[in-house]
Amino acid sequence: MPERVNVEKNAARFIDQDDIHEKEHDKNLWNAVVKRGNVAAQIPEWEELRNLASQIKEHTLTHLDQYIEMFVENAGKNGIHVHFAKDAAEHNAIALEILSRHHVKHLIKSKSMLQEECGMTPFLEAQGIEVLETDLGERIQQLSGERPSHIVMPAIEKTTKDIAELFAQKIGTDPNDDDPNSLTEAMRNNARPKFLVAEAGMTGANFAIAETGSFVVCTNEGNADLTASLPPLHIASIGIEKILPRVEDLGVFIRLLSRSALGTPATQYTSHFSGPREGSEMHIILTDNGRSKRLGMDKFWHSLKCIRCGACMNTCPVYRRSGGLSYDATYSGPIGIILDPTFDETKYSELPFHSSLCGSCSEICPVHIDIANQISEWRKVMMENKKVPFGRRLVFSAASSTLSSPKAFRLMKKVSYNMLQILPEALLKNSTLDPWVAHREIPPVKKETFRDWYLKNKKENEH
Repeated sequence: MPERVNVEKNAARFIDQDDIHEKEHDKNLWNAVVKRGNVAAQIPEWEELRNLASQIKEHTLTHLDQYIEMFVENAGKNGIHVHFAKDAAEHNAIALEILSRHHVKHLIKSKSMLQEECGMTPFLEAQGIEVLETDLGERIQQLSGERPSHIVMPAIEKTTKDIAELFAQKIGTDPNDDDPNSLTEAMRNNARPKFLVAEAGMTGANFAIAETGSFVVCTNEGNADLTASLPPLHIASIGIEKILPRVEDLGVFIRLLSRSALGTPATQYTSHFSGPREGSEMHIILTDNGRSKRLGMDKFWHSLKCIRCGACMNTCPVYRRSGGLSYDATYSGPIGIILDPTFDETKYSELPFHSSLCGSCSEICPVHIDIANQISEWRKVMMENKKVPFGRRLVFSAASSTLSSPKAFRLMKKVSYNMLQILPEALLKNSTLDPWVAHREIPPVKKETFRDWYLKNKKENEH
């Protein structure tokens, strides 16, 4: 049985390390939310775009078999070799077979959450293939031995001082030079020579177009273009949910993606790949890895609409303060909470409770995924399947009985008030019983409840 992710312990590690990281993480992500709001306000048809994107995704997912067939047929006509992978193991095996056939020992890759999901890099490295992440944030996490902490900004949890120290250890730079421009230049100088000797490049894809058999990769560094164009072999890992019906549909999502992610009008590079260039070879590994299973889940299939913008993570008060690594999963934040349990319900059973259910994630999602509602539904699943500790199930059962009885609820309010006044703070703030209280103050509670106040004022008004 897999070990459950201890999200409370992981979050405490991030919060308690110093007085800088949590504040900077919160501030940087909130800035992205503010920028997103500003650029969205500049487009009168913003809500219409969101509605249209949601409808396109829903249509595609409910006719996915047809669009997969269309995409594969048209990609084949373009000279692209398409492979099907039912799970992570097949994806990695196909990638290894292609690379081995071409005697690849040096591989460069751009950011791909699907490849991360499949554990591809450690798998290939174990087979003697050197893998270099070309995205700056992904490369930072690779050198740290950590998974990405954010879908779009993989190393957002690190400060420039962290990165300066890491680069000094790994690539021999000055540990005291934490200027972002210097750090970026240092990594560029370290990575570019490796670009030139790579025998293959791997990318993901943001969108795949059934009508043309082509796919699109959106980046801000141009690293995907170098990855795809320098080596003679290009392999793209594409999840089946990335397919869109027509080129016309693409414009809707391009307008939404970067605005939702970073608050910018568009990514710096929106690269279209329609087939191999002369003298090269192109492969697509079209991957399921649980997506068709999720598509059959009545309450959770809408999560497949996700375009991986990360907006829900940027706005989430829990994610912003606990850090992405606290989820110990490929996908973190609100979208991770509803995706990760579909991969392993036991391991990620705690994640649905790592949320305030404020609803901000649902409000900001560019494709109208009902994230908060799905988080709530996952809580029910975990309770019903007994994936949470017995003590918590007992507490929730007691809460259900109390909240369903007005008399019991009023009695509990009085008992709770007296307990807060009588019991010592050491007991009320016992982090062993409840880890979350270690970072929270118990607010003062007035003896008069809202109900008491309402009844009193109602009587006075009647007189």
